[in-house]
Amino acid sequence: MSFDLYSLASSGVAGLAPYRPGKPAAELERELGLTDIVSLASNENPLGPSPAALAAATESLAGMTRYPDAAGFRLKAALRERFGLSSERLTLGNGSNELISLAARVFVRPGDQIIYSEYSFIAYAIAARFVNAEPVVVPAKDSGHDLAAMAAAVTDKTRLIFLANPNNPTGTWFTRDELARFMSAIPSRVIVVLDEAYTEYVDPAAGLPDGLKLLDDYPNLIVLRTFSKAYGLAGLRVGFAAADATVTDLLNRVRDPFNVNIPALAAAEAALFDVEHLAKTLEVNRQGVAQLQEGLQRLGLESLPTQGNFLLLDLKRPAQPVFDLLLREGVIPRPLAPYGLNDHLRVTVGLAEENRRFLAALEKVLAC
Repeated sequence: MSFDLYSLASSGVAGLAPYRPGKPAAELERELGLTDIVSLASNENPLGPSPAALAAATESLAGMTRYPDAAGFRLKAALRERFGLSSERLTLGNGSNELISLAARVFVRPGDQIIYSEYSFIAYAIAARFVNAEPVVVPAKDSGHDLAAMAAAVTDKTRLIFLANPNNPTGTWFTRDELARFMSAIPSRVIVVLDEAYTEYVDPAAGLPDGLKLLDDYPNLIVLRTFSKAYGLAGLRVGFAAADATVTDLLNRVRDPFNVNIPALAAAEAALFDVEHLAKTLEVNRQGVAQLQEGLQRLGLESLPTQGNFLLLDLKRPAQPVFDLLLREGVIPRPLAPYGLNDHLRVTVGLAEENRRFLAALEKVLAC
């Protein structure tokens, strides 16, 4: 007798579509037999990890027979030294994605509302569906967050709001003053998650807030940071949440034990203090953004201003056929149909030669 095993899943899981990451280079190698692939799909650091982080991770492997420190004492001590955060305010995560999920699991009950912006990180929608929340998607304004409209969308059922600054995949941002006005309009019973995954890339002159400096002002604020982007540790999966001590206690109650592994803890600790590597990363990104913007302008294409390590470009035509042809040229950007941006591609800022290859491939493909 046949039985539909899907019927056993909770309604939140049954309604989910699996997350689709950027296409891995190894997958393209298998499919098309290509080598020397330029992967610009996932906003990774083209310089790779800090040499200090790589050495620390390698050295830590000798202890892999033991479980990692579940409390992450050494990494939390490093975060305290670097950012002035007490360990009582810190939750370590298997990347910031896990922390997004934890926030939803802790604060949201079935039928509650989670607010996030159109064109924001798709993990917010996944977290909402998983906990059987009602997602409230506020239309974007100029491709970014409409904070006034998001504040106006709050109801008695609202429990959680996700903000990203800078926003992925658009690269848009909001300022300190704009966030202050928003927070003043939000009831203290509503948790606001400020995702600052790309904060290291931000131009100080742009006036973005530093969420870590706002925690004393807003007990309902959770700030997310990751080591996957500027610190170059995407493959190790490590991030952290900073919040009020009570919020942190609640997050740690549902956090899986040993969720951050030994090499990830060691590498993140070392990466925090390799200021030379971080400075080089930011300079490569600054030059790469200018190179890509100039090249796209030459091709007659528009890209949004960005405060991240990526650009959103409007092809003015369906993006999927362009993406498919770029793959055949050995170049992998990111199509954005799951975000409703069917005519757009997101491209990570790479090394100068990688950016050149992307622009050359795009010019060739668009001429077809």
